[in-house]
Amino acid sequence: MTDDDGPRWKRILLKVSGEAFSGTSDMAPIRPVDAGGIRSLAESIAAAHALGGEIAVVNGGGNILRGAQTSIDGLGRATADYMGMLATVINAIALQDMLECVGVPTRVLSAIEMKSVAEPYIRRRAVRHLEKGRVVILAGGTGMPYFSTDTTAALRGTEIGAGVLLKGTKVDGVYDRDPEQHADAERFTSLTFDEALRRNLRIMDKTAFTLCEENDLPIVVFDMGVSGNLERLLQGEDIGTLVGRAPMSEAEAPA
Repeated sequence: MTDDDGPRWKRILLKVSGEAFSGTSDMAPIRPVDAGGIRSLAESIAAAHALGGEIAVVNGGGNILRGAQTSIDGLGRATADYMGMLATVINAIALQDMLECVGVPTRVLSAIEMKSVAEPYIRRRAVRHLEKGRVVILAGGTGMPYFSTDTTAALRGTEIGAGVLLKGTKVDGVYDRDPEQHADAERFTSLTFDEALRRNLRIMDKTAFTLCEENDLPIVVFDMGVSGNLERLLQGEDIGTLVGRAPMSEAEAPA
C-alpha cells in the first residue's frame, strides 16, 4: 500500500487477452463471449477502480478471431487483421456494459470509427475521461493492420502517460523457461529490459517491448485469472514479474 493509501500507480494501462472474455468451462465448446468471463473481468476492474486510480484497458479479440493466425484461402493478412480489430470492439462494448452494471462509469474509444457504438480514439479525450474517473476501453487496435494488441497497449500506454503497463495473462509471471514444459522453471520477480532481451524472454512482441523500453514504461506480467490479483497488485503487493529499467538484485534472479 502506498503512503496515502492510494493505488501504487495513479494511471495504469491494463492489457487483457480475448481469452478473458470466453470464461472457463469443463464442458466444450466454450462460448467465445461468455457472461461469466466478462463479469469476472469487470468485477476485478471495478475493485481496482475503487482504489482511486485511473484505468485504461486494451483488450484482445482472440476469443472471436485472431487476425495474424487466421488462415482462409483468398483472405489477405491486412483483411484478417481488420477483422481482428473489429473483434476487439465487440469485446470492448460487452465489457463496457458489464462494468456499468457493477457501477463503474466507462467509455469505449475505438481507433476504427464506428460512432454508433464507440467514440473515436482521440488522445486528449481519453485522458479527459480518465481524469473524470471513468474507465476507458481502447478498442480497435491501432487502427492499422500488422500491429498486435500488445503493441496497441504499449502505444496507448505511452500516449496517455500511464505509469505502468499491466499485462494480465494466464501465468503468474515471467519464467526462465516454459513452466508447462519444465517443472523446475523458475519465476523472476523483476527484470531489466536489457536482461529480458539478453535472455530472449518473449514477454511481448518486439515492437511492443521496444516501445515500452524506449519510453521507460514498466511492464508487469501477472495472472489475471486469480480473483483479487489486480487489486492486490495496485495495493503494492509483489505479484507477477516487473520489467523495467531498475536493476535486478541477484536474489530476484533464478539460479
